[in-house]
Amino acid sequence: MSEPGRARGGGDAHPLRILERWFAEARERGVADPTRVAFVTASAAGEPSARTVQLKRFEQESLLFTSTLYTRKARELAENPRVALLFHWPAAERQVHITGAAELAERSLARELFDERELVRRVQTIASRQGAPIDDLEQVRARHAHLMHTLEAPPECPEDWGAIRVTPASVELMTEAPDRIHERALWLREGDGWSRSLLSP
Repeated sequence: MSEPGRARGGGDAHPLRILERWFAEARERGVADPTRVAFVTASAAGEPSARTVQLKRFEQESLLFTSTLYTRKARELAENPRVALLFHWPAAERQVHITGAAELAERSLARELFDERELVRRVQTIASRQGAPIDDLEQVRARHAHLMHTLEAPPECPEDWGAIRVTPASVELMTEAPDRIHERALWLREGDGWSRSLLSP
């Protein structure tokens, strides 16, 4: 479903404001969780890796994510801050491609985002060391269940858990079309503003 006015900005000059609107429209079109995004990092040597994460929040000029700070993702961001993001919403016939730079956000923001998580997910953060080798998944489940039953208060934000701020350098908003003449609008950051162009499908 092509919506030229939408992809071309609909009066908005900032791609993140358009993206915020697209999130609401994705939900209206049946996308169960439009915040899920492929988050691609690379090592200092250029070896790429990808995983699916959730967007936590928009800021005026950036996107916020969270992560434990001992994972491959966090290690690679420390070596090489360049990232790529891909949102794909088939039900909404739209894709969003973003490239930019990531940095560790302030500790106060990490605590705020941690406290917004459901209790079961906060407990999971301390019950399981994400990505570490294990002998038995049931041991992790048992530890999680034990903590859920015995903790007298919600856990505090661990020191090795943080917020990641991604500041986009480029944003491509694509509206898919049945004839595959997709509309691709590309925004490139230029100083304090953005330039916009159309790309051939």
